[in-house]
Amino acid sequence: MGAPPAAGGSLSAADHAAAPLAVRMRPRTLDELVGQQQLRAPGSPLRQLIEGDQSLSLLLWGPPGTGKTTIAGIVSQQGGRGDRRFMEVSAVSAGVKEVRAAIDQARAALVATGQETVLFVDEVHRFSKAQQDALLPGVENRWVTLVAATTENPFFSVISPLLSRSLLLRLESLTDDDVREVLQRALTDERGLAGAYTLTDEALEHLVRLAGGDARRSLTYLEAAAGAATSTGSSTIDLAMAETAVDQAAVRYDRQGDQHYDVVSAFIKSVRGSDADAALHYLARMIEAGEDPRFIARRLMILASEDIGLADPTALTTAVAAAQTVQLIGMPEAQLTLAHATIALAVAPKSNAVTTAIFAAIADVKAGKIGTVPPHLRDAHYGGAKKLGHGETYKYAHDEPFGIAEQQYAPDVVGDAGYYQPTSHGAEAGVKERWERIRRIIRGQR
Repeated sequence: MGAPPAAGGSLSAADHAAAPLAVRMRPRTLDELVGQQQLRAPGSPLRQLIEGDQSLSLLLWGPPGTGKTTIAGIVSQQGGRGDRRFMEVSAVSAGVKEVRAAIDQARAALVATGQETVLFVDEVHRFSKAQQDALLPGVENRWVTLVAATTENPFFSVISPLLSRSLLLRLESLTDDDVREVLQRALTDERGLAGAYTLTDEALEHLVRLAGGDARRSLTYLEAAAGAATSTGSSTIDLAMAETAVDQAAVRYDRQGDQHYDVVSAFIKSVRGSDADAALHYLARMIEAGEDPRFIARRLMILASEDIGLADPTALTTAVAAAQTVQLIGMPEAQLTLAHATIALAVAPKSNAVTTAIFAAIADVKAGKIGTVPPHLRDAHYGGAKKLGHGETYKYAHDEPFGIAEQQYAPDVVGDAGYYQPTSHGAEAGVKERWERIRRIIRGQR
């Protein structure tokens, strides 16, 4: 095995004069961290972990720009083990092979020099179960101090063994006052703009509003505005300059918080309600916020059966094709496919008859309405089956007129059940007419 990489990693490597302002201004200690008072308080688990110099894996859950990567860097630098190596694995591009290689390198460094490694995995929810499983040996044996970050609920997106072996910390969205402090600090700090620019109150409030609680975004906008000021030979950043520099308004959309669920809910309800325009608006908000396109595609597949069903039998095919296309081509091109599927499902005729049918059947089963399988439907292929009367009176449907046999299929206890009640919407109108005729024939009600 080759020598492990040098200590540091992506965070320390990016700490130079040409680095983006958001990187240069990254807090180096917990006391420099803005917001997250619940994590910085004396005696808090995170402070005890860092100042007590323990090796314990962390799972950081919170919206973008709230300090997840920053905390990973602080963990690697603070305490009595400030020489910890920092390694980062991308959950977007890394596979099981890359995860195991990182664990092996960390183990080699620990054995050879006693040097510990902080392994940072951003967007860990994007890892498959197999990839998350590959992290377990390193965490269990403490070959690495894992710091995993996620914007999605870890109780749904992270495997239980990894969750139980990590300290879960919830990060809150930054307030406007927090973002204001971040910007003002960047204006004066030597690592930032070092007092070279002044920011008018109107420009400051504009940047705070556009940041949407994201510290990294606010610094990116400030740097763009400072560049615009430099290009005009000015040292003052006013509102007009800030508006020009930030040519695209940021959409405030928390992928994990209430707005995440509100926007997704509004999206689904708009498609269900056949308002294609409203559905496209909410789709655009999710796309601009960086929502996982696979998540959107999955919701459309569910909706195709839940809210359209046989009113348009092609709806599910369209949704599945969209999901496959998203997997094959990715973003940004897949936004066209998602828009295609969204419009198609929004304008399709609607029926929840499939949904109510399966729920009604499940309700009967849960209520104990099971019953025995009628003898003529039981398996008659094994020795002795005929002696039990299995299959004796079974009517082969293809031998009957119209391919439909009059005989009992359901157990006695639900023999008269009518779970599927088709509507007269779209293509289901034809299904309704045919199903009513079929049901009468089967049950001898011609």
